[in-house]
Amino acid sequence: MGFFENFVALRLLRGVRRQKGFISLSTLISTLGVAVGVMTLIIVIGVMTGFTQDLKKKILSVNAHVLVLKHGQPVENYQEVAAAIRKLPGVTQAEPFIYTQVMFSAPGNIAGGVLRAVDPGVIKAGGPKGLQVVEGDFTALAEGGPDDPPPVAIGNEMSRNLNLHPGDYLNIISPLGTLTPMGRLPRMKSFKVAAVFHTGMYEFDASLVYVSIPRLQAFLGLGDKVTGLEVQVADIYRADRIAQQIADKLGPPFYTRDWMRMNATLFSALKLEKVAMFIILTLTILVAAFGIASTLFMMVMKKTKEIAILKSMGATRRSIMQIFIVNGLIIGAVGTLAGLVLGLGACALLKRYEFIKLPGYVYGLSTLPVQVQAGDVAMIVAAAVGISFLATLYPSWQASRLDPVEAIRYE
Repeated sequence: MGFFENFVALRLLRGVRRQKGFISLSTLISTLGVAVGVMTLIIVIGVMTGFTQDLKKKILSVNAHVLVLKHGQPVENYQEVAAAIRKLPGVTQAEPFIYTQVMFSAPGNIAGGVLRAVDPGVIKAGGPKGLQVVEGDFTALAEGGPDDPPPVAIGNEMSRNLNLHPGDYLNIISPLGTLTPMGRLPRMKSFKVAAVFHTGMYEFDASLVYVSIPRLQAFLGLGDKVTGLEVQVADIYRADRIAQQIADKLGPPFYTRDWMRMNATLFSALKLEKVAMFIILTLTILVAAFGIASTLFMMVMKKTKEIAILKSMGATRRSIMQIFIVNGLIIGAVGTLAGLVLGLGACALLKRYEFIKLPGYVYGLSTLPVQVQAGDVAMIVAAAVGISFLATLYPSWQASRLDPVEAIRYE
C-alpha cells in the first residue's frame, strides 16, 4: 500500500470521527469490541497457563522427576543403584525413599494418608525443594534416639484437621503389620510432630507426612530396604528420555516412571481446555469483526460522493479497496493494542496482589495463578489482527465496485 492510500484512509477515518452520528459510534463500539475480546483472551489464557505451571511446580515440589522401582519387591542395594544412576548425563540427584499408605490417629480425630520417608541428607538440607515450613524445624526429623517417638513433618491442612502442632503426638497405623497365626496384625506407633509444612496443594497438605528413612524402616520392619529411588534431572522436559536411559542401564526387574507419564491425563486435559478456551473466546473477537464490517459498510454509504470523486480523478479499484482495508485495520489494530494493554495490566495486578482467593480443597490452589507467555500473546494479537483484516475484505471490495457516474448523478 502506497502513500496515497494510507493518506486518504487516515483522512476518511479522521473525518468519520468528527461526525456526530451512527458511524462514529459504531467505530467506537467496534474498537471496544476488539479490545474486550483481546483483553479477555489474554487474561483467561494467562490464568490457564499460570494454573498449569503452578500445578506442575507444586507437583514436582513433592514428587520426583523420575521414580526408579523394582517389580513386586523393595530395593535392597539402593546405594549402589543410586551411584550408578548419578553417573548418567542429565541426572542431578538420586535419593532413596519409602512410600506407604497409613492411618493417622489423634485425640478425637482420625484420617488416612501417606507416610513418606526421605533420606537424612535431604532432611538436613531442609527437606524437599518447594516445601515451605510454617511451624517447627524440618531438620529435627533427623534427631532423636531409637527409643524416642520418631519425629515427623505434617501438612498444614492435616495440622488444622487433626489439631496438631509441633510437640504434639499422633498415632500412625500401618496395615503392613506383623504376620501371626491369627493373620496380619496392623502396626501402630506413636510419632511426634516436629514441623508443619505448606505446599499449596490441598491434597498434599492434608494427607502427606514426612519421616526419616531409618525410622520408617524400623517401624515397618523393612531392614535396609526402600521402596525405590527418586531421581532429579536438569531438564524436566527430558525426564522421559532419561527415565528410559535409567531403565536400559539397570535392566529388569527395575522399571521407571517419569512425572510426565504419571500426570499425563491431568496435563493433557489442561492443554485441551486451554485450546478450547482460546477457540471459544476468539469468537468474541469474531463478533467484534462483524462490527468492523458494519462500520466500513456505513462508511462506504456515507462516503459515496468522495469515492466517486477519487475514481474520477484516476484512483483504481485496487486503491479504493486498499483505502478501506487500511481503515478497518486501524480500527482492529487500535482495539488490539488497547486490549493488549488492559489484559497485560490486569494480569500484572492479579499476579502481584493475588486478590482473588480460591478454596484450596476444591481447586488444589489457594490463589489464582497468572503467567503470561510471549508465544500466547503473539498468537492472540495475530488472531485479532487477522480476523480484523478478513472483516475488511468484503466492504472494501464493495467500495471498489462503486460506479462514479451513478454515485454523483444526483449530486
